[in-house]
Amino acid sequence: YKNGLRLILRSALFVVTLRLVYGDLSYSIPEEMKRDYVIGNVAKDLTRDLGLNVGELSVRKARIDSDLNRKRYCDINPSTGDLIVAERIDREALCGEKASCILKSELVLEAPLVLHRISLQIQDINDNQPVFAKDEIKIEINELAVKGSRFRILEAHDLDIGQNAVQRYVLQTNSYLVLKMQTKLDGGRFAELVLQKELDREEQREFRLLLTALDGGSPKRSGTTTVHVIVLDANDNAPVFSQPVCAGRGFRACLNLN
Repeated sequence: YKNGLRLILRSALFVVTLRLVYGDLSYSIPEEMKRDYVIGNVAKDLTRDLGLNVGELSVRKARIDSDLNRKRYCDINPSTGDLIVAERIDREALCGEKASCILKSELVLEAPLVLHRISLQIQDINDNQPVFAKDEIKIEINELAVKGSRFRILEAHDLDIGQNAVQRYVLQTNSYLVLKMQTKLDGGRFAELVLQKELDREEQREFRLLLTALDGGSPKRSGTTTVHVIVLDANDNAPVFSQPVCAGRGFRACLNLN
């Protein structure tokens, strides 16, 4: 009975001790950093908060365990206490278009067993360019369309987020169409073509314009597509004879026949 009670007390003491030293370490780095890039110094952070010194890391077999059996993206140098990049981190592959991308892992120390949560905030860099779904966007416009008519165009997509995502579009200068940016209810932006000069199919049946999407990164990245404008015919012309109507003359004379 006494042995069992002693074991229970030891287990309770272990849990209390574990809770006392169980803390969070938070760091932030840009994505795509090279292997062995130093994220921070775990030893210094734990020394400041818990009195742990660098020498204990090797003695207590310090290691990094990934959360949820993910690939281990960071590691620890037990000699220096540096937390380093172990694998290339692609924010888009890990988190898609989420505004926040956090990798969670644990620093494990043995004898006694102690765990420290590590949160690694992955910052977006401008490593993707805007891309249109199609190399050419076809837009049909009736030649009777009035000035001010609007035509929404296909948006470009950028895997980056925030300022590194698509910010504006530029349309090749022409006589008929200008580009206007509009804001959606959710704050997103899209582009429209606005007719500034009426079309005449008999004068020009179609034309192509270069459309460029630009992100807000530094340096900026861009993507292009072609806007193919097809002018639809309208019944806006009356039939016309090639020669004037003959009045008061015979049929053969009108046709210049002998």
